[in-house]
Amino acid sequence: MLDVERWTFSDKSQVLMRVLYSFAVCIFGLSAQITAMFAAESDNPLINESALPYHYPDFDKLKDENFVPAIEAGMREQLNEIDPIANSSEKPTFENTIVAMERTGRLLDRAQRTFSNLNACDTNPTRQKIEKETAPKLSAHRDAIFLNPKLFARVQALYDKRDSLGLDPESAYLLERYYKDFVRAGAKLSDADKEKLKKVNAELATLQTDFEQNVLKERNASSVVVDKKEELAGLTDDQMKSVINAAKAEHKEGKFVIQLQNTTGQPLLGSLQDRHLRERIMQASLSRNSKGGEFDTRNIVLRTAQLRAEKAKLLGYDHWAAYQLEDQTAHDVPTVNKLLGDLATPAVANAKREAAEQQKIVDQEKGEFQIAAHDWDFYSEKVRKAKYAFDESEVRPYYELNHVIVDGVFFAANKEYGLTFKERHDLPVYQPDVRVWEVFDRDGKPLAIFIGDYYARASKRGGAWMNAYVQQSDLFGTRPVVANHLNIPKPPAGEPTLLTHDQVRTAFHEFGHALHGMFSAVKYPRFSGTSVPRDFVEYPSQVNEMWANWPEVLKNYAKHYKTGEPMPQALVQKIESSDKFNQGYKTTEYLTASLLDQAWHQLSANEIPKDAVAFEAEALRKAHVDFAPVPPRYRSFYFSHAFAAGYSAGYYSYLWSEVLDADTVEWIKEHGGLKRENGDRFRAMLLSRGGSADALGLFKNFVGRDPYIEPLLKRRGLDSAPGSGATKGE
Repeated sequence: MLDVERWTFSDKSQVLMRVLYSFAVCIFGLSAQITAMFAAESDNPLINESALPYHYPDFDKLKDENFVPAIEAGMREQLNEIDPIANSSEKPTFENTIVAMERTGRLLDRAQRTFSNLNACDTNPTRQKIEKETAPKLSAHRDAIFLNPKLFARVQALYDKRDSLGLDPESAYLLERYYKDFVRAGAKLSDADKEKLKKVNAELATLQTDFEQNVLKERNASSVVVDKKEELAGLTDDQMKSVINAAKAEHKEGKFVIQLQNTTGQPLLGSLQDRHLRERIMQASLSRNSKGGEFDTRNIVLRTAQLRAEKAKLLGYDHWAAYQLEDQTAHDVPTVNKLLGDLATPAVANAKREAAEQQKIVDQEKGEFQIAAHDWDFYSEKVRKAKYAFDESEVRPYYELNHVIVDGVFFAANKEYGLTFKERHDLPVYQPDVRVWEVFDRDGKPLAIFIGDYYARASKRGGAWMNAYVQQSDLFGTRPVVANHLNIPKPPAGEPTLLTHDQVRTAFHEFGHALHGMFSAVKYPRFSGTSVPRDFVEYPSQVNEMWANWPEVLKNYAKHYKTGEPMPQALVQKIESSDKFNQGYKTTEYLTASLLDQAWHQLSANEIPKDAVAFEAEALRKAHVDFAPVPPRYRSFYFSHAFAAGYSAGYYSYLWSEVLDADTVEWIKEHGGLKRENGDRFRAMLLSRGGSADALGLFKNFVGRDPYIEPLLKRRGLDSAPGSGATKGE
């Protein structure tokens, strides 16, 4: 019998597809419906691998109607590929089982990766609908593979005799990871429990999609509208232009609109003199997704926590955090709790000292009020000016976006790794502002494609991130196509894009992720690039931040956008001397969010509260971080890391990674800083390895010992804080 499905959805060329289509019509007299399906699939740019360099996506040919057929075709194709592996009568071998599984699902990976990336950076109602409809289907598809008893039996048989297979280190680790993936997915459960798990997974997939979409919609709907220009006293000319442009974008001409970003803190709070307006902005931010209405996520949070706890119990864990952390470098809940608990006391103590300094200024100005969350940015800037004679607005003219990227980020990568970059204008993009570079290796050979998507827009999720459209793999002979996404407000036409110091640091950070993806040199796609434990993935990117302030790099990019004059040394010294400024606040707001994440995910199935708001408040009180002037970086109800993205029970990862990062930065400084020898070593021993070896082992091999926490404490100004008491450890 003709296997139409295999013919239609295999990863063949456009020409072959059309030949098969014509053959089927002529010989088999397929129905008009099937005929139309063949024609539609043959024109779908996702069905066939792109013929562009590096298999770069055909963005100019992609239409929203291409995504669902490609994703569904990809699921069918992968199941057709998995079936003969699971039902093979041959004795299981590494090649016919593990490598064979690695070879499956290329169409699905391409379609899903392209869709999810575009949906994150340029969504629309159609794409949101697709995401919502496909999420439970993709969850069920994964379950169909990882809960297949015949397939797991073959993996189990190989795992049981793993020491006698004579595998190379990467292959041996792949076998180990596949076994763990199956077990953690529920492969050892009874048939009845597998059915329960499938239902939980499907509902969780829908809940996570609903949460992410509601957060984006609420953020866009929560803009603060200002009627009078006088209320905006304190804003710079550029900031005024941004609120005017925002009003035009929202069709509110004649008014001024302050759009919110994902985090609790909002950028303009440091400039606005009107205390009442600052309070309005902070309240709008804090109340997002928890004040009723169609975008309220409180019930989603509760239901998600419930289902995750139930899933953990099914799989034999006390709670979701125990399940998640077992597969991270931290390994267990007590380790994470100790890290967060040890830092909470000195961080809050520092924050309270910072608040006291601000209160002195309020009292001197006869303000007659106590410092509140909406005052912090405004008065901390006053303290910064008084202490360091430093004003954030002083540095922005020296941080023009193109100079930062080309003469800063790329310059550092050239000095450390020998990379060169050539901008390409011949490859299609999904937004006019998106830029594309080809990256060449130290020997001049092509290495990767890098996509830069830097501007904020309503269709883009908040924050900054890196993703890969194409992953490196020796198995398939593919080279990376990676992208960085930031959310920098776009200035009016003809105006320069001037960044804050934090935005500059973020650009270097995200490119650290890009380097991790571009330098990948693994055989198996399972290990490519940033496919590492969640609490390790931020480590290499945080290391890359060090070059933002490195004298040789800073001198090359920090030039006045009008005059081309380098940043004055006096201003550079102000930046350096104020590096530890406000670290009590920054550490506390991060810790409070991390502690909330753990509080929700260390609940057992019978401990889920009925009132999400009350639970959040009590969790902060119990952790001794309930300091009102410093609210969590994310409240539970717009905490996408914890309830939509892959950081559930893992938001601590940034701090955990920073322990490794700060230690590595000290090592690099001690060994000469920005030089090729250090870059080549970091690349060879860590960046190129992806997830092909134990993550913490890669760190230890690079620095030659276990990590120390002291460099982190020193960086954050916590080394001399009362109650710090931290010692060496992992």
